Amino acid sequence: MADAAHSYLDYNATAPLLPQAEAAVRESLGVFGNPSSVHGAGRRARALVEDAREQIAAHTGASTAEIVFTSGGTEANALALKGGHYAAMIVAGIEHASVLAAAPGAAVVGANAQGIVDLDALEDALKSAPRPALVAVMLANNETGVLQPLDAVIALAKTYGAFVHCDAVQALGKVPVDFTSGVDSMSLSAHKIGGLKGVGALIYRGDLDAQIAGGGQERRRRAGTENVAGIVGFGAAAREVPRLLADMPRIRALRDSLESKVRAAAPQARIYGEGTPRLANTSCFSLANVSSETQVMRLDLAGVSISAGSACSSGKIAPSHVLLAMGVNPAEAKTAVRVSLGWTTREADVARFIDAWQPLALNAAA
Repeated sequence: MADAAHSYLDYNATAPLLPQAEAAVRESLGVFGNPSSVHGAGRRARALVEDAREQIAAHTGASTAEIVFTSGGTEANALALKGGHYAAMIVAGIEHASVLAAAPGAAVVGANAQGIVDLDALEDALKSAPRPALVAVMLANNETGVLQPLDAVIALAKTYGAFVHCDAVQALGKVPVDFTSGVDSMSLSAHKIGGLKGVGALIYRGDLDAQIAGGGQERRRRAGTENVAGIVGFGAAAREVPRLLADMPRIRALRDSLESKVRAAAPQARIYGEGTPRLANTSCFSLANVSSETQVMRLDLAGVSISAGSACSSGKIAPSHVLLAMGVNPAEAKTAVRVSLGWTTREADVARFIDAWQPLALNAAA
């Protein structure tokens, strides 16, 4: 979170806890009953869970019966892909790693240079896929912020009798999210919108085989005692979605200002997805000859939190699979970083970022 000494510009990794969510969580801690118990303490806990379910339904267009609480977006994606009944899967190469990992034998469809899924390749894959097939295409990319043409994806899928799973984890609170758009399943995560970490949801239409067995919770679709405090915080954060959406024009102006200053400092910088519909808060760009790791560390020392535009594993930064799917060469991909803004971001945070990043750009150009 921004303060006198630090600027937090990594909202796509996780958002700060919203005050409304924190207050709701604190209040819920006094309700200690198990939501599956039939006595009064259990019914009070159950009421909190169902109130949160109603809030999430209200801001996604889903019905409460379609919402399954999970431990986060990763589990929601795994449940959607592994719990359905599909003869084949087709996934976009720009999907979150949790989608790719849940469908190891899937046909992978690439993207164009702007980060948009290749619809022609998707149709070719659908033509040859056994039925029923599942198509997994996210709403908004977590690294570039690029919005995917979900209406076109849905239309293609339905033409070939396929189902559609949409990872909407990064989109909720930044663009309108509507489960009635024609998708068959959708994953969400609380901490991306200011709730607690460790709780998410899968919105699912149809039959679903539980991947965690052992109890009848969540209509027998996900066993285990519900994370009441996390779910309550999720519901409280979901209640703030209209306010978060209303703040996006201000955030977009800050993002655009940041990118113009990046361009001024480093004309050679490449901004991925520029000119394409993107999340208002997200900027992913490369700086030739300066590694992602160096940029992240230098900014951190200057009191600015950003992310590498790639996946980190065992302390080593590898080229982003998203950028590689867009045709970016590995050497360039290793110089990409992601800056993501949110409700605490102010002009001073953008200025602090530029002040810390500009010397790197000048050294790279020297």
